[in-house]
Amino acid sequence: MPHSLSLGAKAALLLLMTSLLSGCAGVIMAGAVGGAVMVNDRRSFETQIDDHGLDVAITDALNENEGLKNESRIRVISMNRRVLLVGQVPNQMLKERAAQIARNHPEVTQVHDQLRIGNPVGFSTRSNDTWTTTKVKSRMFGDNELDALRIKVVTENGEVFLLGLVDNQEADLAVEVARTTSGVRKVVKVFEYL
Repeated sequence: MPHSLSLGAKAALLLLMTSLLSGCAGVIMAGAVGGAVMVNDRRSFETQIDDHGLDVAITDALNENEGLKNESRIRVISMNRRVLLVGQVPNQMLKERAAQIARNHPEVTQVHDQLRIGNPVGFSTRSNDTWTTTKVKSRMFGDNELDALRIKVVTENGEVFLLGLVDNQEADLAVEVARTTSGVRKVVKVFEYL
């Protein structure tokens, strides 16, 4: 399905995204970009709010476990009440514990456990991951066949996770863009299909 934004609008959104990295103007622009994302999201506004609440609640629950809090690095991303866990844990026991904590939340319908066993990644890797996410999203905005505002991109240790409510064509296009972006070691689809 064709993308509804003009090339100029895509460029403006890209400038807004990159300017988020600087000063007070970033706060204003974050609101503009966030609003555009919320409007284009296929989830209801209520579900988007619920998903944000799930992120916070599950992160808080994970932090109540001393082993997970002190020895792990776990990111929680919710999309349509489905939870993606990415990051590093020191052993299989804590990996299973983290997934169980997420599953125990009454609002969660599915957990995608993509935690890796190992030491938490350092600042340099996290910085590279942020840059990789920016490159993937920028390339998605440049693709006229893809509505980049409907796809969430999360990068963890060179692995790119793609989330969103999409059809098969959108999923294939997003995977191709991510797969061919420099710095991407692996692409993992966590899509929900329409």
